[in-house]
Amino acid sequence: MRPYLLAPSIIASDFTRLADEISACESAGADWIHVDVMDGHFVPTITVGPLFVEACRRATKLPLDVHLMVSNPDQQLEVFAKAGADNITVHVETCPNLLQTIEKIKLLGCKAGITLNPLTPASALDEVLPLVNLVLVMSVTPGYSGQTFMPEMIGKVEEIRNKLNALRSLAWLEVDGGMTYETIPLMYKAGANVFVAGNAAFKHPMGVAQGVKVLQASLQDGGLPLKQP
Repeated sequence: MRPYLLAPSIIASDFTRLADEISACESAGADWIHVDVMDGHFVPTITVGPLFVEACRRATKLPLDVHLMVSNPDQQLEVFAKAGADNITVHVETCPNLLQTIEKIKLLGCKAGITLNPLTPASALDEVLPLVNLVLVMSVTPGYSGQTFMPEMIGKVEEIRNKLNALRSLAWLEVDGGMTYETIPLMYKAGANVFVAGNAAFKHPMGVAQGVKVLQASLQDGGLPLKQP
């Protein structure tokens, strides 16, 4: 088994060809399908809901990695679990009782993930870090697709990797935001092992299958030097 996973972000796909886009990801070797759920409140954009997750579930057997960027995630957990989510990730900023939320996700039969915005310190995760299956580090400010990678998040990934290692945790350490052929190797070296990519996968000029293969190649050959703005 590879020591890393690729999770194309379906929000960047062509929704008129949803099943074909997912099939192309699967055929190219993608490991998960990442679904960004935004409510227009916690983040400014509105994206998709449980009916969309149901459609993805019918189109693939790959794990569905659902990231809830919503103000009241506790009210949404059950409906997304029933829709077919395998992983449900919530924001530390939106959960007044993190332990309770993580427990509920697990009771619903899903893997439990926790994430935080770039300006939120990694220490905000300490309470639940021993309990989660997945930690997601946002390397852009959540809410919009196609943003520029924030290189200062490399240090946050290193910090969280050290915390997970100290706990001997097997939780996945996922990164999302500006993930490309150039930036994925940086986060892999820092300790991440799941990589979410939207435009780099779905907007590749030769199609999503080639986009996924290029991202896989970046982990095999070290990618290219980071382009500074």
